Amino acid sequence: MKDLGWAHVEAFLEMMSAERGAAANTLSSYARDLDDLHGFLKGKGVRLLEAASADLSAYLSSLAAQGFKPSSQARRLAAMRQFYKFLYAEGLRTDDPTGILDAPKKGRALPKTMGVDEVGRLLEQAETEAQDPAPGQLQRLRMLALLELLYATGMRVSELVSLPARVLDQDGRFLMIRGKGNKERLVPLSQSAIVAMKLYGRMLATENAAAKAPQENPWLFPAASKEGYLPRQVFARDLKNLAIRAGLTPSMISPHVMRHAFASHLLANGADLRVVQELLGHSDISTTQIYTHVLEERLQQLVQTHHPLAKQAKKQE
Repeated sequence: MKDLGWAHVEAFLEMMSAERGAAANTLSSYARDLDDLHGFLKGKGVRLLEAASADLSAYLSSLAAQGFKPSSQARRLAAMRQFYKFLYAEGLRTDDPTGILDAPKKGRALPKTMGVDEVGRLLEQAETEAQDPAPGQLQRLRMLALLELLYATGMRVSELVSLPARVLDQDGRFLMIRGKGNKERLVPLSQSAIVAMKLYGRMLATENAAAKAPQENPWLFPAASKEGYLPRQVFARDLKNLAIRAGLTPSMISPHVMRHAFASHLLANGADLRVVQELLGHSDISTTQIYTHVLEERLQQLVQTHHPLAKQAKKQE
């Protein structure tokens, strides 16, 4: 049997329904969360109506200890805030004990990425298909060029699909990219990216000449779209289809994941974080620091491999 404190929960739920039009699912969620809090406090000998900030903080800590995700903890805290604000507004309490409670910190999720082997399989599949002289070869060469450029530079997909056709005239090993805020940055190209881009460019010029196009398209990857170049959604869809043909999981692969792979693989092979920041076009290094988990793993391996005490410990095993 519920104590008198639960009657206040029922009054709170009625208010949320009648005055704020809360949905049935929301009311059910509040009821479950407050029932859980009620049970916790009862076990501590504390009445729901009289709980102090320390009691509610202890409840949140217990959720964390049970392995609840920060998002689940935050939902419980939201229910508590609404309930105790209601009690304060109704004059049933002289304070709001949730006022000084901090929301649980959400750990920044690590980006999805691909291993070197997975990227290799994707590129190999694209290269094999690009060599097929059957109709549609231009689209297959385009996919190879897109992938090689993306993995060689770590460009944003919007930067990639909107590359101007004039980049084909560049003979150097570098590419000038216009990124966010119209800022330009210089990125190096791999030899395979240069070759793929040239092959695609030659076939594009041949097909344009054969079709007697009235005017030269200004984009490297032209398309019948509003912008005049390949929509990023089309590239993303084609990339997932390529991944399926390469025997990879399509849900784990996207142009953005390829950008993450570029950054992660560079760091894993010794690149400096600030260099990667410049290549990615991040204005703030804190954005690039999401990849520091890669650096941490590499540094741990270096210490375990080269530190004299680590070597000594291995000999004693």
